[in-house]
Amino acid sequence: MIRSGTTVDQMVRAIGDRIVTGFLRPGEKLDEASLAARFDVSRTPVREALGRLSAMGLVERRPNRGATVAVVTQEHLASMFESMAELEAICARFSAERMTAGERRALEIEHQASARLVQLGAEEDYEYFNTEFHTRLYRGAHSKHIHELTVMTRSRLAPFRRAQFMLPGRLAKSWQEHDVIVTAIMRGDGAAAGQAAKDHVSIVSEASAVFAAVDPIRSGTDSIGMSS
Repeated sequence: MIRSGTTVDQMVRAIGDRIVTGFLRPGEKLDEASLAARFDVSRTPVREALGRLSAMGLVERRPNRGATVAVVTQEHLASMFESMAELEAICARFSAERMTAGERRALEIEHQASARLVQLGAEEDYEYFNTEFHTRLYRGAHSKHIHELTVMTRSRLAPFRRAQFMLPGRLAKSWQEHDVIVTAIMRGDGAAAGQAAKDHVSIVSEASAVFAAVDPIRSGTDSIGMSS
């Protein structure tokens, strides 16, 4: 549900999710005035949201033509995930080697607690946990530059990484993949942690590929401010 006073972050998430899942089709115009009315905000935050979506590769902005939904090909998505896999592998390896005892324990506790979310099929709650889990790995690497690169790359893939949890059985598989990473980190095995993280992101890439350059699902409800 879209509420009055929606923030830029919420708009980016809402519009991005609808692009990835096909509610908004490639080439479809994103009208600023309609979006502002839909989200109950001024045009300024709408422009900021569209700018961020453009930086993520989900929206195209052209002079005198406004913003339209971009075409995201499987090749482009695979290229981004390839970079993401390498960065996450570095973070996991460094985390296994550099995390403090307290950081390791916190990671393990949070991971074990998330098993309940899988049992309940709580997609939204697990998606929030998933973001926190990976953020702990980035911080645990104790490398500011690697952290910044990884967060930047992840932000561009965020809508696709969220969409994976719509696929049957993906929650349980994600938890199992996380478990391999956590186990390696807890025993201080950097090589195993790095490989497990790389394998995990590669699987996420395969799961997310279904949302790239496919014939979108057209929905007559809950569309977001675009010309028809």
